[in-house]
Amino acid sequence: MIPFPPTRVEPPYDGRVKLMIDETDITSETKWFYEERAKVVVNNLQKRNINAHYVANRTEALSAVLEMIPEGTKVVRADSVSVDQVGIIPALKKRNRNELVDPFERETDGSLVPEVQTHRWKMWREAFSADIFLSGTNAVTLDGKLVNMDATGNRVAPIIFGPEKVILIIGANKIVKDVNEAIDRIHNICAPINARRHALKHHLSELGELPCARTGRCVDCSHEWRICRATVIIEGAYARVKGRIHVVLVGEELGI
Repeated sequence: MIPFPPTRVEPPYDGRVKLMIDETDITSETKWFYEERAKVVVNNLQKRNINAHYVANRTEALSAVLEMIPEGTKVVRADSVSVDQVGIIPALKKRNRNELVDPFERETDGSLVPEVQTHRWKMWREAFSADIFLSGTNAVTLDGKLVNMDATGNRVAPIIFGPEKVILIIGANKIVKDVNEAIDRIHNICAPINARRHALKHHLSELGELPCARTGRCVDCSHEWRICRATVIIEGAYARVKGRIHVVLVGEELGI
């Protein structure tokens, strides 16, 4: 506990002039906050038969994930901003030691490459027979539950069953108190931002018409293009597949 009254902390001193504290920089405080919460989550995930460990930043996350992917394995990725921000796909291509299936490979203008446009559903199904499935997560609770929602299930389904190993990259900003807060986060943060991302960057104008994409809040719509349809709460791994899911919890903001 912090003593009260707090112990006075002197500003840095270089032997001549006292240096000013930068009140606008809360990097160390944020790092501490994320790390403390992450410790709780990692411990509770492990209790639920899910491998989990904490890394401080996306550079460490990239190294950790690459170490989890043996040479010669087949890797399929989900649609995940976190995966992209960590830079896993370019690193795997550069390493050139794995079969990589990317159903979200895009042209420079954000449209899907022709091969993906033609074979996208087939590529999605390849996730079930993959050695490794890469994804992010919409939310993780302090007591170690993984909460996700999909439009079609192409992401949540392989997390549950199919690929031999699932690697989830999760920014500490996605840690929530409980399942209720997780679902609220998905409806009112993940869905609106993700819908606008697809509308603005990927030419999916129909998603820009969703109420949440227009107002920034969920109205529990019945729109035909609604993206909150398949809700999955993973409360742990069955004993026979203990350790199949690997969580890399990153001490900075990642994803949506």
